[in-house]
Amino acid sequence: MSQENNIALGKRSNYRWVVMALIFVVYTIAYADRANLGIALPYIKKEFNMSNTEAGALVSLLFFGYSFSQIPAGYIYSKLKVRSVFPIAMILTSVFTGLQGMTNSVFLLKICRFGLGVCEGPLPIGCLQTINHWFPPKEKGTATGLYLAASKLGAVIAPPIGVAIMAHFGDWRTIFYFFAIPGIILSVIWYFMVHSTPAESKMVSPAELAYIQSEQVVIKDTVTVSQFKYNFALLDKLIRAKKVVLVDSNNGIFRSWNIIGNALAYFCMVGIVNVIMSWIPTYLVDVKGFANIKMGFLASAPFVGAVAGNFLGGLISDRLLNKRRKPVMMFTALCTSFMMYSLVYAPNDATLLGLLLFLTGLLLSIGYSAYSVYAMGATTKEVYPMAYGLVNMGGQLGGAVAPLVVGMILDAYNWNTAFMFLSAASVLSLFIVATIDEPINDIEEKTA
Repeated sequence: MSQENNIALGKRSNYRWVVMALIFVVYTIAYADRANLGIALPYIKKEFNMSNTEAGALVSLLFFGYSFSQIPAGYIYSKLKVRSVFPIAMILTSVFTGLQGMTNSVFLLKICRFGLGVCEGPLPIGCLQTINHWFPPKEKGTATGLYLAASKLGAVIAPPIGVAIMAHFGDWRTIFYFFAIPGIILSVIWYFMVHSTPAESKMVSPAELAYIQSEQVVIKDTVTVSQFKYNFALLDKLIRAKKVVLVDSNNGIFRSWNIIGNALAYFCMVGIVNVIMSWIPTYLVDVKGFANIKMGFLASAPFVGAVAGNFLGGLISDRLLNKRRKPVMMFTALCTSFMMYSLVYAPNDATLLGLLLFLTGLLLSIGYSAYSVYAMGATTKEVYPMAYGLVNMGGQLGGAVAPLVVGMILDAYNWNTAFMFLSAASVLSLFIVATIDEPINDIEEKTA
């Protein structure tokens, strides 16, 4: 955009980053609502005399509900505005979070976990649809990295807060009561502060709107490999960067191997994340013998690394690799396979174990956001909600299956076998990602 145009449009606001900050806070709370079960799980198991398999099934029910809601939620978002759907989903998520504390049987607790998953399902699609509309392409990877860093921050704050609540009140049910409150407040704030598109917001200046839209002039049917400042010829050959047809219909999503393959690879990676979130607190108590307070901080370690990893991965993908997503996806899958194997030999020393868990979360998350943002480059904006719904459904099915399988492995074998299973899942993700294409927009970089 020329300097003359900038002057004509006036000073550029940065309200999109206010929206991003609210997305960050909202998804931090939403992820904490699912992560808090990991802290309560050892005590729920004891109270209801549950086996590891039964505990794994309890963890998995949220993610089954979450995954089943993805495609319907994507369809709803394609028909209704984000502002109409998102706050309702937030309120219902908070309601089911609080209801978990009121249960007095495993059956009712399972119903609440499944209901929580169904109600939380529309939230990630709404967040990413908001990012897709509110940010230019060169900032989408960074914004998505921040959004996914928020999810990991939720897993960081849940263990110490949950442990502190239990230490003060002495009851695991109180955890769910406290975690239910913030979402209701945030739903009201979202409704008044975030419109579905920046063009609808009075807080967005004409200059900012022009900036957001400046790089959204994309050839609708095809994208081609661009010529950039850096020579990516060898890398593009390795990652299958090529001219592809953008998926522009909901039916086309289910015929695109790029989208389906992305969903299958995400199946493996989300499964690993959910096992770490749900089972590591139990592992630290039962296997390593750590007390509650130390367990709470160690359980947060992989997600502290994940916050940094998601942010770093978004910057690398956007800035260094010029919106290429596959390299960081493949890097994360490869490194995670080694980190899962290394946990077989995890030290008993709390400091060394904390560093190992931190590094695991960091490496796992560098390419984690790319699994979500990948579909933005392979589809038109109109069908992206459905495309991401399919990808996230695949991911959350993996997140549902893996904790259950790990519970079954623990009843039959041991934690070493469980970590080897997770390492194999990461290798499988690497092979699947290698088979999909890398679509790169043929957009000439412009300076404002």
